[in-house]
Amino acid sequence: MAAVQDGQLNMEVEKDIKTEITNDGSGNINANSSSPGSTSSGGKSKSPAGSGEDQQTLLAVLQFLKRNKLTESVDILRREAGLSADADDSPVSDSAGAGSGGVPNVSADGGDANSLLSRVSIATPFAPPATAPPKVVAASGGEDQPDVNVVLSAYSQQGDPVLYPLYYNGLKKFIESVLDCHRAELSQVFYPLFVHMYLELVYNNHENEAKQFFEKFSGDQECYYEEDLRILSSMSKKEHMKGNETMLDFRTSKFVLRISRDSYQLLKRHLQERQNNQIWNIIQEHLYIDIFDGMPRSKSQIDAMSGSLAGEGKRDANKAKVFYGLLKEPEIEVPLDDEDEEAENEEGKPKKKKPKKDSMGSKSKKQDPNAPQQTRIPLPELKDSDKLDKIMNMKEATKKIRLGPDNLPSICFYSFLNAYQGLTAVDFTDDSSLIAGGFADSTVRVWSVTPKKLRRVKSAADLSNIDKESDDVLERIMDEKTASESKILYGHSGPVYGISFSPDRNYLLSSSEDGTVRLWSLQTFTCLVGYKGHNYPVWDTQFSPYGYYFISGGHDRVARLWATDHYQPLRMFAGHLADITCTLFHPNSNYVATGSADRTIRLWDVLTGNCVRILTGHKGPIHSLAFSPNGKFMASGATDGRVLLWDVGHGLMVGELKGHTDTIYALKFSRDGEILASGSMDNTVKLWDTLKAFDDVELDDFTAATGHIHLPENSQELLLGTYMTKSTPVIHLHFTRRNLLLAAGAYNP
Repeated sequence: MAAVQDGQLNMEVEKDIKTEITNDGSGNINANSSSPGSTSSGGKSKSPAGSGEDQQTLLAVLQFLKRNKLTESVDILRREAGLSADADDSPVSDSAGAGSGGVPNVSADGGDANSLLSRVSIATPFAPPATAPPKVVAASGGEDQPDVNVVLSAYSQQGDPVLYPLYYNGLKKFIESVLDCHRAELSQVFYPLFVHMYLELVYNNHENEAKQFFEKFSGDQECYYEEDLRILSSMSKKEHMKGNETMLDFRTSKFVLRISRDSYQLLKRHLQERQNNQIWNIIQEHLYIDIFDGMPRSKSQIDAMSGSLAGEGKRDANKAKVFYGLLKEPEIEVPLDDEDEEAENEEGKPKKKKPKKDSMGSKSKKQDPNAPQQTRIPLPELKDSDKLDKIMNMKEATKKIRLGPDNLPSICFYSFLNAYQGLTAVDFTDDSSLIAGGFADSTVRVWSVTPKKLRRVKSAADLSNIDKESDDVLERIMDEKTASESKILYGHSGPVYGISFSPDRNYLLSSSEDGTVRLWSLQTFTCLVGYKGHNYPVWDTQFSPYGYYFISGGHDRVARLWATDHYQPLRMFAGHLADITCTLFHPNSNYVATGSADRTIRLWDVLTGNCVRILTGHKGPIHSLAFSPNGKFMASGATDGRVLLWDVGHGLMVGELKGHTDTIYALKFSRDGEILASGSMDNTVKLWDTLKAFDDVELDDFTAATGHIHLPENSQELLLGTYMTKSTPVIHLHFTRRNLLLAAGAYNP
């Protein structure tokens, strides 16, 4: 960081560090390192060397600022610290202990390092992304990258490299010998332990021993870590570790294990009896053990939740209340159609019955008890055109087909033929009148799928001649000479990976490899704004269901919330350990879901910016998300070919749908939420009975607290139908207002 460079301070771990374990009462294990001259967070009193250490730290910072000719910053810091003008001229010794007035050797995870870094960096609760770390600004305003040596220094505490296989094998034999009920839980320790023992050997230049250790034990790891292990095997030298994304992921995030108290006590007793400090130190330093009271979980229950880059989500991460209910709809009177009026005149009463309320919670006029306050976040006011659109929507809803196991939807598939430009993204408008495609040649193309052609607004000179009071003014402003079935939008300088129509059909968003998100007008078919905030490719962008706000996520691992009239993001959601591959607004627009290549899904509160849910269970990068119309449930699809169903309120997995054989790129609930459609790279569309899947779920407080989920193996019972294309991967799905299913993809001959 700004003040830790070129060996100015030696960030090492003393070999005779004593460790102690404290339990915070909630079952979470915190490791506190205590070394000479450092303060243990678990202790009650400070070390007498603390004040001397603080002074030496200040002197080190002053010397760094002086060396970089930052005289103004030196004066400010000296004045605030009350130091004399010549105080920073005394030399700082790297090797001296605290007792001799020098800077003590400190651990990167110990209190001393944190004390130092907090003085020179901006504190952040999130792990710094390897590809685009948060900028650390020194007093002068200069920028610098986090010091990789600080990150790696935890691996400098080493034992005899020959003993590593013996330590690991000894623990393996012990876990294999315990009772079956504990074995599954304790086996979770193998993978993170294997990774960090291997990295310790590599960091300390024991290349041959590291290679032998990897070859001997890598085959014991779960199959879903295969890709991570492949990347790990490429780090065979210390030089490979510096600046490596995967290395920083492993190092900067503690691997979370959820273990019952009985299983944890068994492990702790075994390591203490064997005095196996090497493994115990790794567990303290790199693992977060989330302990719960109760029965241990079974192998199937653990497998259902594991697979992400940093283990399971902490239980505390899913305890925040989520207002998943829908906002109260504005009261708009729906005028009767001509057909309805005729029927009423002939028979004296309306012909059509009032449609029944949807069981999955269609938008109700009553306030949902689980809904956020109407004014929790500012939403745009309804324009007259929006009200007209809502009236049309309500009329369409009266003609909506009620879907179910005995009444499946018709499917209309849009195949993009001769798409040599490479189709990368598709979206439909809510009223299904327009379809847009993003292409690898950096263009965006928009088609009309109704007989009505696309037209531009007339030029300013022509508009001045139009009678603005006429009834058909909206028609008169359109230029008939420009009418065509499709339009091409140019502006991006890289492949377009995400597109999204605004709810009012006036705008279109597109995100690209060039790091920008562009807002296009569908009246003039020109680019209105280019939003620049991401430094790397932007994989996805989505409009809010109410318009105005939109979300973007990409390779820099940070999701950004924007408003169309602000050129800078309103919120930045940081926490993922790998690329954000898909984004989606909750139906009430108060939350945003992000899926990532770190194999987790996170739910973010738009108002506070906090992460309120961390959902783990996928074994591959996540590429599709969908919320049920009532906002209570969510579905996700990934490269592992599985669709997982989640209860948003409890933050729990409630279903697993197996059947696809390739990446799932598209998910969509029907308008009433009773059917889920999934589209995959295996050239199929599958329909699932989600009403039955959600009705079978019974959640209680114990299940929510411990994660003892019992997923029924009923994928085949829930599968309502499979529809194959000739050779077209399915990359987008959309239900029309009458529940006709539209699908899209590029034909791949």
